[in-house]
Amino acid sequence: MYTEAGWLWSQTGPEDWKEAISHHPRIGDVSQLRERFKATGTWSAQEQKGVQGASEEVLQALADGNREYEERFGFTFLICATGKGASEILEQLRERLNNPPPLEMRIAAGEQAQITRIRLEKLLTSP
Repeated sequence: MYTEAGWLWSQTGPEDWKEAISHHPRIGDVSQLRERFKATGTWSAQEQKGVQGASEEVLQALADGNREYEERFGFTFLICATGKGASEILEQLRERLNNPPPLEMRIAAGEQAQITRIRLEKLLTSP
């Protein structure tokens, strides 16, 4: 199944990638996560748990960085946040702001592929 999912993803392009990315909450937007997923303990909230204990300063820097990223690239900053803390995510966000748009689109698509694989694993191993 993982191979098939990877192959299917490889057959898509930037417009499909942007569509998939558009369904992710902004990293660090704790209020958006709470509102969007208040009825369930969803995977997105679990994946971003490293951000939930972040200081207000780091959360504000993530919010500012997200806005700058969206203005520059035209889509939400996406990172496979599993196992990453807020400071590491912020550092990667700042680094990726320097990428040329075509490269950043490919990086974001790769992050989406990682997220999809993790979620497939959870789906297939959940009781």
